[in-house]
Amino acid sequence: MAGSKSIKIVRPAAVLTISSKTYSAWSLRGWLLCRLAGLDVDEQRVEHSASDRAELLLLSPSVLVPRLTHESASVWDTLAIAEYLNELYPAARMLPTDRIARAHCRSISGEIHSGFTNLRSALPMNLKVRHTSFPVFSGARPDIERIEAIWQDCLSRYGGPFLFGAAPTIADAMYAPVTTRFRTYAVKLSPASSAYCDTIAAWEPMREWQAGAEAEADDFEELEVEF
Repeated sequence: MAGSKSIKIVRPAAVLTISSKTYSAWSLRGWLLCRLAGLDVDEQRVEHSASDRAELLLLSPSVLVPRLTHESASVWDTLAIAEYLNELYPAARMLPTDRIARAHCRSISGEIHSGFTNLRSALPMNLKVRHTSFPVFSGARPDIERIEAIWQDCLSRYGGPFLFGAAPTIADAMYAPVTTRFRTYAVKLSPASSAYCDTIAAWEPMREWQAGAEAEADDFEELEVEF
């Protein structure tokens, strides 16, 4: 109709609740997953001081970040966020197109999601620190060796530079915080693993997150558990 005005539909903004960019491995994973999907999010910061635990409990029953709020959906586990975004944005190819590779990607993503507790405690994520040498707790060595085995298998099988080929996938988002730990604590790695850590460090979303961590205030209070 002549003279009629078009109506712009405004969808609710996607909100990602995160914690510290310096210390929070899980926040980094969730944020990278959103970037992989091409979903723009508004970041909502929740400080983990004792006085703010009640606020976080109201936001997330698991008392964990990240938490994605998108079009009435609330998703607060990183693998759940990954599957949610992959379902909504299949064109983003967050998982490999090949069925076998896709199963492999899901398996190693699940492994880092639920395991490697010694590594988590021995080498906590801290993006503002770079040690030239660091005594790694012997109990963390098997975790480091297993992660290297995963990386080397993927890089050899799929050709790199990311774990499943030329483009990043969910697996790279899940292992990205591990690469920062290895760099922070000067963990000795194979050439292939070192090259993979360099690939992730140069990945544009990682560079953006790193810049955000460097701009973050230093008075952040850490929880007694990894977040």
